[in-house]
Formats: sequence, C-alpha cells, structure tokens
Amino acid sequence: MENQTVNEGKTMAIISYIWWIGLIIAYFMNNNTKNSFTGFHIRQSVGINLLSLAAGIISSYINGTVGMIISLGAFVFWIIALIGAIQGEEKKIPLLGDLFQDWFKGIA
Repeated sequence: MENQTVNEGKTMAIISYIWWIGLIIAYFMNNNTKNSFTGFHIRQSVGINLLSLAAGIISSYINGTVGMIISLGAFVFWIIALIGAIQGEEKKIPLLGDLFQDWFKGIA
C-alpha cells in the first residue's frame, strides 16, 4: 500500500476503533475520500464491535463464562487492530480478520 494512502487514512483508521461512535464517524468521513487503508480498518472494527455485542448477549442470556471469554478475546483483537492502525499496517486480527474483510466488503 502506498505511504500516502496510509498517511491520509491513518487518523480515521484509529478513530474507527473508538467504540461505535468512532466507527460511525470514520465510516461517514471515509465515504467522501474512499481511502482503502481506512476502509480496511473500518471493516475490522465492525467485526470486533459485533463480536463484543455477541459476547454481551451470550454473557447475559446464555452463559456468563463463555461470554466473558469471548469478550476477553474481542478486547485482545481490539488491541491488536488498534496497534496495527497506529503503526500504519493492515494487520488482520487472528482467526477472524479474513472473515471480517470478506463479510463486510461492501462497507467502506
């Protein structure tokens, strides 16, 4: 990926990892510029946020222990993805990164 593309999209990529609000802001701001680096991180962030939501639902209604394990995994994935955005890398999260890119390819 070009260094200019990374530099232009780095701020929005980082913002996309700030909960749902940052994700929405990054999504709408990226609609104007269509930066591929930002788009990559928006898709990763959507997947991580949905994983966190699923962990909360599982923890509340099904099994608290399983929900906590999934929630801890989502937190670790969030840290990995945020560090990748800060470093200017398109680092996919382990296990689910490819799936998130495929499932949410229509986003950003």
